[in-house]
Amino acid sequence: MTLLITGARGQVGRAVVERLHAAGLPVRAASARPAELTVPAGVETVELVLDRPETFAAALRGVRQVFLYPRPAGIHDLVEAAEAAGVEHVVLLSSSSVLAPGAESDPLASHSLTVERALADSALTTTFLRPDAFASNSLGWARSISHSLPVQLPYPDAHIAPIHPEDIADVAARALTGDSLTGRSLTLTGSESLTFREQLAVLADTLGRAIPVEHIGRAEAEQQMGRHMPAPMVGSLLDLWEGANHGPAAIGETTETLLGVPARTYRQWARENAAAFTDN
Repeated sequence: MTLLITGARGQVGRAVVERLHAAGLPVRAASARPAELTVPAGVETVELVLDRPETFAAALRGVRQVFLYPRPAGIHDLVEAAEAAGVEHVVLLSSSSVLAPGAESDPLASHSLTVERALADSALTTTFLRPDAFASNSLGWARSISHSLPVQLPYPDAHIAPIHPEDIADVAARALTGDSLTGRSLTLTGSESLTFREQLAVLADTLGRAIPVEHIGRAEAEQQMGRHMPAPMVGSLLDLWEGANHGPAAIGETTETLLGVPARTYRQWARENAAAFTDN
């Protein structure tokens, strides 16, 4: 029974491949660019391009379970191909944003919601993993911190419960190797609510130096962020952060509640990734 891991170049997909391989399970790692995959020796790699259905058959041959990244392009064709190939269970890396009001029209949520609905309408048993903000989103501050510049934020006191990507991989691996999570919809978070300012304080403590925070207006943030992402996505993110100003973030399911293992902390993530915030 082969397990197919899509998006295997991503931090979560790569970690899931490593866990399943270490457990001695037959794993196939898929990517639109399989030559760029870094996988353990003995792991099969395959091309899978969601808007190219001709890549589906080889990727799905002999597969019974799939770990799927949410990409709307070609999802209905992929679902049909998975059903025809005998796939029984899909674990989807979705997003907690699908639970927000207006998710259908929200650029952050709509692509995950489209994939969720395609799977829900299929004959496939599906487990939805809906993580909140990744701790690794903090890497967006790396350039400023490494150059000793202030981190400019429009909502420095917005609360989130950042989850360590390795925790997501642990939950995904359990969902693929047991039945306790099968068919469930899980909102995944870290175990603590932290504002952006508090996260930066943890990073400062980890690095042993001050990290100045500069509060900027929304218009300036829109201009800065618009250099790297589409305007609708910028607006969605800023709305999300503005709404998170009003109290601690809700704590959802964690590795503690699901697996009986303490959740990795944001401070642990900071220690593991400290080198990314230094000027090399």
